[in-house]
Amino acid sequence: MHPNMTTLGIIGAGHIGSQVARAAVAHGYDVVIANSREPETLADLIAELGPKARAATPAEAGAAGDVVVVTVPLRAIDQVPVEPLAGKIVLDTNNYYFERDGHIDALDRGETTTSELLQQHLPTSRVVKAFNHIPAKDITVDVAPAGTPDRRALATAGDDAEAVAFVTDLYDQFGFDTVNIGPLSESWRVERDRPAYVVRQNADELRANLAIANRLP
Repeated sequence: MHPNMTTLGIIGAGHIGSQVARAAVAHGYDVVIANSREPETLADLIAELGPKARAATPAEAGAAGDVVVVTVPLRAIDQVPVEPLAGKIVLDTNNYYFERDGHIDALDRGETTTSELLQQHLPTSRVVKAFNHIPAKDITVDVAPAGTPDRRALATAGDDAEAVAFVTDLYDQFGFDTVNIGPLSESWRVERDRPAYVVRQNADELRANLAIANRLP
């Protein structure tokens, strides 16, 4: 998909959602973004993003997006609309903060991952991990062209090859190398409190950090 042909739906307008929107608009994507309140509350962000962006409800953002980014608190994923996301690539930025989300036994025991929880909620979508382990502010600043020595690397994981390829290409456009962890079931390696989480790393360093991660941090 050529960027100019692709609309990104973004469900969640917090730090990560807003920054992904900024990067996407800067690279020629149309963006339809939603928060948990009313579209009108995003007026300042839309004014900043310019004519390639508009605010909408979560269902509208999901329907409008060729590809959809879900970037809501983990406790709120059961409110993400299912039908508008059917068949689509869905980028999952979620992290588990039990302080905010409440304890989730299956995560505490290492029996699932945050991305698998979203995939369970969206059975007909193609969920892929993205943007969860970089401080939001760095998404638009710690970037470099492909081939730059020590270029920052971000991880992805997914069960769908096309979804993984989309994230790999998007990361590269935004200014990052990509390391593919493998299936969604391995995405715990880049979750909170693991060595790869929110540290700056190049591709070799990221591979090393993923390898030394413990299932229960």
